[in-house]
Amino acid sequence: MQKDLENKFLSDFEKNQNIAHKICRLYTTNRDAHNDLFQEITIQLWNNYPKFRGDSKFSTWMYRVALNTAISLYRKSTRTIKTQDISDVAFKIKSNDYDDTEERQLKALYAAVRKLNDIDKALIFLYLEDKPYKEISEALGISSVNARVKMNRAKEKLKNILNP
Repeated sequence: MQKDLENKFLSDFEKNQNIAHKICRLYTTNRDAHNDLFQEITIQLWNNYPKFRGDSKFSTWMYRVALNTAISLYRKSTRTIKTQDISDVAFKIKSNDYDDTEERQLKALYAAVRKLNDIDKALIFLYLEDKPYKEISEALGISSVNARVKMNRAKEKLKNILNP
């Protein structure tokens, strides 16, 4: 029975692990922090997998667990002294197909999103993932109407951050 559960989890996780990586990218600023958060999300998903009833899609449940884990760890980290890794400053994506304009815009967007509160970050992230409001509301545990209202406010905040 345990082996079947493990195989099912691994199958579901492997199909959806990019969700965890995207959340890690949103809530971390360097590779080590990304890897630590990814590991913590994976542990939380595995620990809570037996409780997954299948009422929603696995990906929706995974968003919820991953976002809650990231937010919890982010809140704990804000209580510690901030340092900056030199690799953050020197980081550049090297690719022949990657336009520098897009890179700067993406960095500006991530920087702006990091300035939002935890719920707004999660809303924007799920919105950028093209998730319908029903799925966003399920992942965040709020009503669909509340998700729309919060989304409009978060978009306005982002607009003000990006265009002061």
